[in-house]
Order: sequence, then C-alpha cells, then structure tokens
Amino acid sequence: MSGANRIPGKGRLTPARTARFTIDGRSLTAIEGDTVASAMLANGMHLAGRSFKYHRPRGILTAGPEEPNALLDVSRDAARRQPNVRATVQEVFDGMKIGTQNRWPSLAFDIGEINDFASPFFAAGFYYKTFMWPKSFWHSVYEPFIRRAAGLGVAPKEADPDHYSNRYAHCDVLVVGGGAAGLAAALSAAEAGAKVIVCDEQAEVGGAFHYDTSAIVDGQNGYDWAQSIAAKLASMPNVRLLTRTTAFGYYNHNFVALAERVTDHLAKPAKGLPRERLWQVRAKRVVLATGSIERHMVFANNDRPGIMLAAAGRTYLNHFGVAVGAKVGVYTAHDSAYEAAFDLKRAGVSVVAIVDCREKPGEKVLAEARSLGIDVLVGHGVVDTAGRLRIKSMSVRRNGGGASRKIEVDALLVSAGWTPSVHLFSQSRGKLKFDAVNDRFLPDVYAQDCVSVGNCNGTDDLQAILDEASSAGAAMAAAAGAAGATAVQFSGSNAFDWTGGMIGAAEGAGPDTTVRAFIDFQHDVCAKDIRLAVREGMHSIEHIKRFTTNGMASDQGKLSNMHGLAIAAEMLGRPIPQVGLTTFRAPYTPVTFGTLINHSRGDLFDPTRKTPMHFFEAAQGAEFEDVGNWKRAWYYPRAGEDMHQAVNRECKTVRDVAGVFDASTLGKIEVVGPDAATFLNLLYTNAWDTLKPGKARYGIMTREDGFVYDDGVVGRIAEDRFHVTTTTGGAPRVLQHMEDYLQTEFPHLKVWLTSTTEQWSVIAVQGPKARDIIAPFVEGIDISNEAFPHMSVAEGKFCGVPTRLFRVSFTGELGFEINVPADYGASVLEAVWNRAESMGACLYGTETMHVLRAEKGYIIVGQDTDGTLTPDDAGLAWAVSKKKTDFVGIRGLKRPDLVKEGRRQLVGLLTKDPNTVLEEGGQIVADPNQPKPMTMLGHVTSSYWSPNAGRSIAIAMVAGGRSRMGETLYVPMADKTIAVEVTDMVFFDKEGVRIHG
Repeated sequence: MSGANRIPGKGRLTPARTARFTIDGRSLTAIEGDTVASAMLANGMHLAGRSFKYHRPRGILTAGPEEPNALLDVSRDAARRQPNVRATVQEVFDGMKIGTQNRWPSLAFDIGEINDFASPFFAAGFYYKTFMWPKSFWHSVYEPFIRRAAGLGVAPKEADPDHYSNRYAHCDVLVVGGGAAGLAAALSAAEAGAKVIVCDEQAEVGGAFHYDTSAIVDGQNGYDWAQSIAAKLASMPNVRLLTRTTAFGYYNHNFVALAERVTDHLAKPAKGLPRERLWQVRAKRVVLATGSIERHMVFANNDRPGIMLAAAGRTYLNHFGVAVGAKVGVYTAHDSAYEAAFDLKRAGVSVVAIVDCREKPGEKVLAEARSLGIDVLVGHGVVDTAGRLRIKSMSVRRNGGGASRKIEVDALLVSAGWTPSVHLFSQSRGKLKFDAVNDRFLPDVYAQDCVSVGNCNGTDDLQAILDEASSAGAAMAAAAGAAGATAVQFSGSNAFDWTGGMIGAAEGAGPDTTVRAFIDFQHDVCAKDIRLAVREGMHSIEHIKRFTTNGMASDQGKLSNMHGLAIAAEMLGRPIPQVGLTTFRAPYTPVTFGTLINHSRGDLFDPTRKTPMHFFEAAQGAEFEDVGNWKRAWYYPRAGEDMHQAVNRECKTVRDVAGVFDASTLGKIEVVGPDAATFLNLLYTNAWDTLKPGKARYGIMTREDGFVYDDGVVGRIAEDRFHVTTTTGGAPRVLQHMEDYLQTEFPHLKVWLTSTTEQWSVIAVQGPKARDIIAPFVEGIDISNEAFPHMSVAEGKFCGVPTRLFRVSFTGELGFEINVPADYGASVLEAVWNRAESMGACLYGTETMHVLRAEKGYIIVGQDTDGTLTPDDAGLAWAVSKKKTDFVGIRGLKRPDLVKEGRRQLVGLLTKDPNTVLEEGGQIVADPNQPKPMTMLGHVTSSYWSPNAGRSIAIAMVAGGRSRMGETLYVPMADKTIAVEVTDMVFFDKEGVRIHG
C-alpha cells in the first residue's frame, strides 16, 4: 500500500508504480510522482519538523516552493546528502533516505522544545540585548553556543561525488512559469516564429491546474489542456521547454538565471547526467507568468501540524489523491478555500465547517456549500487550536466577542487570499504599485524589456488571463523581431469567481502581548513581535524585518511579508504604501552551491593556464612560476646551476648574443571598427588617430581618477583594426574596462572588442643577433632596419604560417615579437630555438625578463605601481597627450592633489655597497636615526642583481623622487640600515642605441 490516506480514483499518479523510502528509519511506500510531502501525508504523517527558535512541532503547510516548515535531510548515500530540502518540492525516488532536522533525540520528543516554555525570555530582538555581559563570556560561552544553535540542517562533510553543468542560452522570448498564462504566452510567441524558452519549477506544467479541477480551457479540463499545450511546444523546433527548472535571479539586460533539477527525482541516474544544471539565459524579451502565492490566516496557535493552506490541501487531493485528514475544517477570508472544501466533500471526506471571517462571502460559493451540506460560519473566526503533534480541535467565536465553541478536526485548511509573485519583477528593478482594493502589490514601472501576465499582474479571471498572456506573447515576439505575430485565441472559464482576502492579524491574534499568532513559521515570528518592534522604535519596514527576522528565513517571507507589513502599518497608523516593502533579492528559492559553482571545483576551481609552448619549455629544463593563473617559464638552469647563476647567464647571453622568450601570456585584444581609433583615443592617454597602419605605440591607460590602470604596446594593423596588448594579469579587467565604457559611455561608436589572448602564441627574440635568428623564417616582410624600424608591425608568414610580426622590445635590445596562431606556437618555437641555439643564444624566463627590463627602467604595472601613481609619477608624462580634449582620466589628472609637489615618484636606487641587493617592499627614510614611528618616504618596488651593470639595481617609489637625484636615503632592515643613492631609472645603455639594432 502507498498510504492509508489515498483515495481510490483521485489524483493523477499511477498506483502500480511505487517507490520505497525511509523517514528517520521508518520504511514507507510512495507512488512515483509523489513529493516527499504528499507521500508523508498519504502515510498519515503531518509532523515534519521543528521551528528554529522555539522548536515547536511543525507540519506540512504548503504544496510548493514557499514551504517554511517541512525541511528535511535527503540522501542517496553518505556522500550524497543534502540538508534543508523542501518536502513539497523533492520528488520521492526508490531507496531515498530522509532524516528530519533540528531535533534531538527525536522529532516527536525534542529536548529543544524547552525553548517554547522559555519563550517569554526570547522575545523579538532579544539577541540585540543579551550576550552583552560579562564581556569575557562572548568568545568562550556565547559565540560557541550561538554557532551550535544556528541553522536547521547539518551540512555534509564528505566531498560531493555528483557533477553539475552550466549552459548559456539566448532566445527571443523567455517565459517564466508554465501555468495558464505562461503556456498561452509561450504558444503565441512560438507560433509567431520566435525562439522561445519556457521554464517551470514543477515536475510538469499546469500551475494552478494541479489543484483546480473545475477550470475548463478549450473544452478540456485545465490540467489536460496544459499537458497538450506542453506537448505541442516540446515538438516545436524553436521552443525549449524546461520543467523542474526555477528562474531564481533576474539581472541586468534581461539576463535570467535558471536552476534545473536534472536527476534529483531519479532512483538510478544515468552516469553522464548532471545532478543539476545552471542555465544562464539572455533574452530579448521576458514574460513573467509567475502566478500568486496563497497566504495563511494569522490567529492564535496557527502553526500546529495539520494546519495547511487550502490550495495545498486541494493539490494533495486532486493531483496526488491524498486526503489531508478525515475531519477537516476550513478557515478563510477568501472564496478560493471554499472550493477546497467542495472537492474534499465530493471525495467523501468530512468537512465539519467552513469558518469565514467575512460577513458576506461570495454568493455562489456560499450557495454551493449549503447545497453540499457544509456548515458555514460567516462572521466568525478561529481564535485558538488544540493538539500537540497534530491539531485536534479549533475554537471558533463570533467576530467581536462572545463565547467560543470547540470543533474537533484533524486538519484545518486556511486561506487569507493570494499575493502576486512579484519577486522576479522586483529583481529586474521594476517598481510596484499598491492595489488597495485587493491589498496587494502589482507591477507598475518596468525597468527592462519584460511584461507580467496573469495572477502576478493582478489578473484573476481565467479568460482574462488567457487573453492577456496570449497578446503579451505575440507582442513580445514581435518586439524581438518575429514576423507575423498574432495572438492565439483561447477559451477558458472557472466554476466560481473568487472574492475576498485580508492581510494582517485576524480575530483573536492580539493586540495583547501573549497570543502567539505566527506570521513567519520558520523563524517563529508572531504578530506580537511586529507590534513589539514598532513599540521599540522600529518604524522602517527594513528595521522591523531585522529586529524580528520576519521574512529572513529560507522562504524569504513568501508567506509572511504582507502580514507583517499590514500589522506594522496598523501600529504606525500609516497606509501600507508609506510603510514600504522589503527588498526582493535573488535567489527566489535556495540554490545549491553545486549548481552555482558547477564545473569550478577541484582542479577547475582555479584552473592552471599553460601556454602552447609549456611542454616544450619543460623539456628544455624550465623551472616554472605562477603568474596569476598562468604557469610561466621562470628560468632555465643548466647542470650545476642554481637560480641566480642561471639568471645571470641568461641576462649576459641576451645582451651579448640573443635570447628567446615565451610571451604568449600577454593580454591581447582585437579592437575593430570604423571608430576604433576614436575609441582608443578615449581609453588611452596618448593619441592613436595619428598612428599609421604598420606602426606600434606604447600606451598608458588610466582610470577616471587619473591613476595608471594598465599599459602595453598597441599596433595598428589597418585603418579600422588595432592589436592591443595588456599586462598578463590585466587582460580580463582591461577588456571589461573597455566593454564597460563602450556600452555605457560611448555606445554610439562602431567598435567591436574581442579577446585574442589565447588565439596568438607569442615568441620574443631579443638581442643583437635577433634579426639574424628570425630572418630565414620570415616571408613577405622586409625586416631590415630601414624598412622595419623599432615600433613597427606587419602581417606575413613565419615558418609558413600566418604571423603578426612586431618590432618591439622589453629588454632595450633589438627585438621582435612573433605572433602566430596558438596551434603552431610550439612548432614555431622549436624551429626558432634550433637556429638560436646554434648561434649561441639562450632560452630565458620571467626572472631574466624582470632584470633586463629593470636595467632599462621599464616599469611593470602592478609591481612598480600601486594604484596611486599618475603617468607623471611613473615618469611617463611623455605618454599623456597635450592636445587631446578628452580621455578617461583627463579630469582626474587635473586635480590639485595629483599635480602638487612632493608626490611619490618612481626613481632608481643604487646601494652604496654595490653587492647589497635591497628587498622589494623595503621602506625608505631620510634619517635612519629619527624616533619611531619613522616618516616613510616610500618603498622599493623592484630590486635585482644586474650582471650587465655589475652591481645591484632597484626601482623605488619615493616622495619628491625626481627632486632628490643624488641624495642619500636609507632603507632600515631588521639587522642593518642600507644607504642608497637616488638616481634615474636607466642603469644600462643610457643612450638607448642598442634597441635600434
């Protein structure tokens, strides 16, 4: 048997297909398609958890993702375990093991329930007033206790053996929600030829049709109609239908994040399938058909197991075939709950009474209730309930006072009306308006290309929903560029038109300070707590939220926010819109870390990047260092050499003969378009419109504040094409910096940016014999000094493959940088090296590169700069155009504090003892005998032993550096003070003749 509470003939599941699972070791049987919640109810289990603060017994409240109570620990095995899974969402699979949470030693007998008796001491905001004394107790007593008490479930310690995937998708129209509105919008958009993605969080589409069996669309039962539309959509080549997929975040530019549960419902998932998949969707237009969420009634002791939302009770009956009780009561302020009573009554379940706090319910539902023989108590309220682990009775009283009477029930269905689900709309930065007639917030001002339809837009009638959604789908398709967009016509009707609804506390929920009428079930927030917050001086709804923690549980206030807002407004004596609404933040429902991280874990968490020449370099004996994510050849030791000996040899060989260096990690960005030069003029401090094709120029990029951001050589390949290089670590941020300005500040410019860092392998050949080494391999380019001078660039062939050949140098020697397609990088390097080696050249690594560039005074952005240097501070004022009227940073450079005397500037340092090598980061002072704390003038940014200069050299940032030439300063160290002389930054070939070959 799949549960004693199954009603034969009810529900849509197939009884013959069963699944076995356990809860706290108790073995139970479910039907395939059951959620854990429906399977528990089928087996007579209402008790599902304990509340966070008071550890009160809590039951299944809902049938959807808004569930605050039934959070369970679900596992396949020890390694595949997940806490805080919503029982109303998780489908049962054969062999599932479930554990209840936040209780000890058992769910029925929880020692933590002592907190319930001590609740007067745990009033709202108590944590702001306690744990203050004695101060010494915080670290030893209070904090450890709070950390142990925090949370509901226990996070797994084992490594997650499952894998997760990620997909990027683009579409014309994204439809969020697979109910009547979503399906109508999707079909209209798809029929118009638009590329459509439809997502719905449930296992099958249908939305409210899961419980509403009275709705008719196009002559079919609503649920059957939904499945037929889904089948039609799934068969269309321009539609992707995603079930079990939640849209949890709506970001800028119609970027929507979806979480798809791929295998969580399968007993034996196929090996290749991910557990969950993250969809990152960029849509031209978005249709939000997210429906509405039923509210509970706020009354005394409204949290007992067996009390649940009316639509949830109806879902368990009509979709899962489960009766939530044998003697069911209904307490409502809205007509929709009547239909739950009707369905239960027709299924043979005893409905003892419908208690309606309104004096005038809808006439049609009232008449139907009486025709079915259901006792209806209008103008009454439920003022209390009884029962510990499950509700046993409700106390009913006439509104305004009088004697109450007790009615025995084993389940109580409640409904205070419906709250439009505007979470995603608000995440899109849309503005809401308050519908005072129906006490609800609705979409008003749109910030992005989206539209809300159906219940989430305040449209309640089924025919109106279908018409609105279908028209919206066609309009969105047309706006996205689809031709022939025409709304599909549908015909729909409901058995009853719903009226009513309330927000705030019902009869008997206060205003005294003792009644516990719960608003937020997970965090044990009551109506009295909201009132206390206002009395304590919390007048902002955001302050009230934090003081009480209302809406801060894992359901993010889906059930509680409107009630809390109404009670606060009543206490403050203000209209609800003036009190405001709390912020709706992503994610809409909890998302696993696995989904968000997907492949980015283990070796892929921080991937190691290797150039195409890495393995060739390793075979030549290279030692590697980490430069960001890159593995770069550091130096090439020969037998018997340590690092310093190898670097000294490489430095001498490059200056005397030549050296070959892998420069592939340099950032490379292709800037293309008729406005490319204009764009670069705006991004760099120097001019680019005067640069002729075939020439290259060193460029400085500053931020708005005028400080150096990046540098690199830029070659003009054609009138409308530039090859931009950046620092190795700066490539991603420079591209983002460029894109940001192109899209936000200069969108009128016709420019396209493409990262080509990994498309080009770069081999630098530097030294007096560089031209002789590469000459035999060059085709179609005259590399003579006259035809191809320093700072030239040309396209041709090298070793028979396409090349962009640069005549540039970061060593001060005659130099070339050979750019070839990455696939050919290793073979070209091998060919170059074979010739270079025969001519007495060497391979050299990053350490030698650092020494050689420092000998010439070439800076490295990020090492010799720290984000507070201007181009002038770095000795690069010559690279700032005096003629340009605008570029990023031009105003910052004119700030008085950036041009005042005494700023820190880059200079060279020579130690008085030429054999002493300074430590990078060493602080510099004028007087080493001054009292502490000393006045620091700056610090050493780069320091090396220079075999070509025959002594140590250093670059430093020094206050008023250029005005101190020849001065003696000091670098205090732990064991000695080192005297240094301030010099210029060029330590070798001061005339600069070697670079011209």
